[in-house]
Amino acid sequence: MQYRSLGRSGLKVSALAMGTFTFGGRGPFAMVGEHDVSDARRLIDCCLDHGVNFIDTANMYSTGLAEEIVGEALEGRRDRVVISSKARMRIGDGPNDEGASRWHLIRECERSLKRLKTDHIDIYHIHEWDGSTPVEETMEALDTLIRQGKIRYAGCSNYTGWQLMKSLMASERHGLARFVTQQIHYTLEAREAEYELLPISVDQGIGVTVWSPLAAGLLSGKHRRDRPVAPGSRQEKGWTEPPVRDMERLWRIVDELLAIAGDHGLEAAQIALAWTLTRPAVASLIVGGRNVEQFEANFRALDLTLSQAELQRLDAVSRPPLIYPHWHQDQFARPRFGPADGLIGE
Repeated sequence: MQYRSLGRSGLKVSALAMGTFTFGGRGPFAMVGEHDVSDARRLIDCCLDHGVNFIDTANMYSTGLAEEIVGEALEGRRDRVVISSKARMRIGDGPNDEGASRWHLIRECERSLKRLKTDHIDIYHIHEWDGSTPVEETMEALDTLIRQGKIRYAGCSNYTGWQLMKSLMASERHGLARFVTQQIHYTLEAREAEYELLPISVDQGIGVTVWSPLAAGLLSGKHRRDRPVAPGSRQEKGWTEPPVRDMERLWRIVDELLAIAGDHGLEAAQIALAWTLTRPAVASLIVGGRNVEQFEANFRALDLTLSQAELQRLDAVSRPPLIYPHWHQDQFARPRFGPADGLIGE
């Protein structure tokens, strides 16, 4: 296992983290998985045996049931892992049952602590931007939780570039704990993070963790041109995330992944994961699995080093367009680019 620093913090996390999206199976989450405590123990055993020290969950996953299962399955070995959880999404019918207000965040953190059977959460993410709450209130609530010892580090997820920078500047202005990490969607098929989020991460020392690094299985090799919906997949059950706006481009990427995988005697998924691990600021990829075999397959990506020629092939087939002002800067500012500039398509 590789261990990487999470941004500028002193925390080391495994390059592959364990996702718990499949734990519980309550409501719409049943389309993804329905792991109970015994299933979770078996999968966690597998991950720990391979050196994983990072488990990611959220209060909304199966409406809290996923956290309960994590707490049960980790009992007696809590100190072996970094636990990440999140709050912000709606989890009830009340007017304060969503958002990033001080009231909601502190209440949800305390609820998560009870479900997880722990006295602290190592990384606590704001799961989504809340434009109705002053950013200073959100950052002050996280700072309070850190000072109380209920969380160790704060992060965000699914923010835009300006929302992330506004949060960082609010922390700096008021002397509050700042985000050390952001959890984003970033794959060969979805490289929008290269416009703003990755450059901010490089410039501001924000560690990146990636959710759904195989695009909900679309880059696994199971979905192909002649079989766009793999039997038994979440897509077959009606799952629609993430959106794919150009199916032909997706299949070109999958074709290239399969070709490179064939050269290595591996699977497309391992090539896709290996590519993402080469990207700037990326600390960890959060992978899930329905069984031990899927996790074992994902771990094989850690032993793979893609050649420069292979990286260029993958970049060529997936490169995002230079939208404004990036195309203008590419023409006139490139000689004075800094480390965080010009990351698009590189």
